[in-house]
Amino acid sequence: MSKFRDGRTVNDKGHLEIAGLDTIDLANKYGTPLFIYNISTVRENIKMFKDALKNYPKNSEVSYASKAFSSVAMYQIIEQEDISIDVVSGGELYIAKQAGFPGERINFHGNNKSRSELIDALDYGIGHFIVDNFHELDMLKALTAERKQTAKVLIRVTPGVDADTHKYILTGNVDSKFGFDLESGQAEDAVRMAQEAEYLQLDGLHMHIGSQIFESDSYILAMTQILKYVKEWHTQFGFNLSIFNIGGGFGIQHIPNGEVTSSKNQLEEIGQSLIALFEEYDLPYPELWIEPGRSIVGEAGTTIYDVGSQKVLPDVRHYISVDGGMADNIRPAFYDAEYDAKLANRMNDKPVNTVSIAGKACESGDMLIWDLPLPEIKADDKLAVFNTGDYSFAMASNYNRLTKPAVVFVEDGKDFLAIRRETPEDFMRFENNLPEDFR
Repeated sequence: MSKFRDGRTVNDKGHLEIAGLDTIDLANKYGTPLFIYNISTVRENIKMFKDALKNYPKNSEVSYASKAFSSVAMYQIIEQEDISIDVVSGGELYIAKQAGFPGERINFHGNNKSRSELIDALDYGIGHFIVDNFHELDMLKALTAERKQTAKVLIRVTPGVDADTHKYILTGNVDSKFGFDLESGQAEDAVRMAQEAEYLQLDGLHMHIGSQIFESDSYILAMTQILKYVKEWHTQFGFNLSIFNIGGGFGIQHIPNGEVTSSKNQLEEIGQSLIALFEEYDLPYPELWIEPGRSIVGEAGTTIYDVGSQKVLPDVRHYISVDGGMADNIRPAFYDAEYDAKLANRMNDKPVNTVSIAGKACESGDMLIWDLPLPEIKADDKLAVFNTGDYSFAMASNYNRLTKPAVVFVEDGKDFLAIRRETPEDFMRFENNLPEDFR
C-alpha cells in the first residue's frame, strides 16, 4: 500500500483508498456520482483552526460556515468538535435544528432574511444575528420589542477592501450587496441604531472580504480600516467592541500546482497584527471570531464518477464524459475553478494522454477539467476528482432532471450514508398532474 496525499492511499489492487476503504467498493455499494468525505480530515482542520487561535489574549470562537456543505450528520460532527456554525437561510437553520445543534451556537447570516426566518431564529434562541442591512435591523427591532425578547447582534460592515480573488466571491469591496458601508456613514448609523434599540444587544462587528484568500495583507488592511472607525465611535458615543468577527475565506489548494498556503500561519499572522492594532489604538482586546467553511471541508471531499463515452478530435481535443458534471459541481462552469483527478481503479498507471473531462448536462460549458493527464481510458473506469468537499453538493441542482448524488462519510475504516441518492421518483413529491379543466 502506498501513500497518496491528504489521508488517501493506494492499495495493492491499485485502487484509491480513503480512511482505509476502497473507493471502488464504495462506488459499487452506493453508485456514482458519489461524494466521499473523510471525516478525520474535517476534524484535523477544525483542530488546526483552534490551535491557531490559542495565543490570542482573549476568548476566540471558530464558527463553521456551513453554506460550504451542510447536512444533519455534518452538523452533528461539528457539534462533536465543539465549535459553532453559521447558517444563511431558514433551510440551513431547519437542518441544524433537525441535527439537534444548540441554538446558542448558531450565527445567522444573509443579506435578505425574511420576517419568518427571523421569527424562527428567535424562537430557537440562536446565538447571534449578523445584521446585514437597515431592513433587517428595523424588522429585528420591531420583532424583539413586540416579543420583549433580547437578541444578540453583530453589525456586518464592508471595509472597502479588494482582495485577490474571483469577482463572484469578492465581498469586502465597496460595491458589494453585503453589509453596511463604512465610508458613507451607513455602518455608523447601524451601530447607533442597534446600540439604542431596547431589545438588541450589540456585541460587535463582522467583516468578510471574500473567499479563496491566500495572503494576510487584505485581512490586515480591512481590520485597520474598521478599527479607525471603532476608535472614533468609542470616543464619540461609547461604542465598545466586545466581539470582532473577521469572517472566513481562507484558501485551499485544489490542484497540485496551485497556491500553497497554511491557514494556521495565515491566521496567526492576522492575530498578531490585530493585537498590534488594538495596542496602537489603545482599545481593549475583543473576542476574536472566525468563520472557516471551505477550509474545513474542501480537502475532505472526493467525488467518484463513472467514465462513459469518449470523443477524439485529432490535434484538437480528447473528450472523456462522466456521469455527473455541472449538476453536482457548478464551480468550474461558474467561476473557472480547477481540479485534479486520477483513475480511482488504476492509480498506479502512468498518464499517456491529456484529456478533457466533460459532464453529461446538455451544455457545452459543462466541463469539469480541461487538461488532465490520464492513462488510456476504458469505459466503466472510475474517475476520482479531489478536494470537492466545498460548494459541490451544496450547489448541486437537478438541471436536465439529473438526480443529486449520495454523500458518504468515512472514518477509521467505517462508512456511513449521510445523504441518500435522489431517484427520479423523488421528483414526483413536487409534481401534480394537469387537472381536467386545463386539458
